[in-house]
Amino acid sequence: MINPQITNLVIMLVMMQLSRRIDMEDETNILYIRVAYVASVALGWIVFQLARRAIVAKNDLTTLKYVKPASPLGGEGEKLEVTTVRDYDLQEIDSSIKSIYTGLAMMGFMHLYMKYTNPLFMQMISPIKTALEHNEVKIHLFGALPVGPLKRPFATQSMFGGASQGPKTDKKSIEAAERAGQGGVKRE
Repeated sequence: MINPQITNLVIMLVMMQLSRRIDMEDETNILYIRVAYVASVALGWIVFQLARRAIVAKNDLTTLKYVKPASPLGGEGEKLEVTTVRDYDLQEIDSSIKSIYTGLAMMGFMHLYMKYTNPLFMQMISPIKTALEHNEVKIHLFGALPVGPLKRPFATQSMFGGASQGPKTDKKSIEAAERAGQGGVKRE
């Protein structure tokens, strides 16, 4: 499977080459770039909403236990999480939807306030690509089985193809976290 970060890099290089050939000062080109970016964001949002609807319709209440790794930035250590598959999936999808809003706000600020058009052009493909590569979309819209890299809880892949980092799901780690009293309250 191709690493999404590598494909992002390739897309950015291609988009950089294309942006050199486009007159970013021409109002007509700016309008087309705006329309393409907004359409891309809207399509990505729609894909996530369809996946969200499929998750709610499936309503998988299977219990999911895992030990969340320690935050590299904060002082919080490992924490036991007890949830359902549905709630975990909704949390993942909602996080992705929020990232669409964040990206839209950043691009809006850069384009409308700072008058940069190039970043808008560069990010034209990203929302759709991100939505189609999302694990929840693969499982709930494309019918992929939740095994291997799609097994919940999802591991985050290293940017340079190294070992995946993610929650611990082995019985020993879960029991140790339960004994230590590190979380474990089931969220409804």
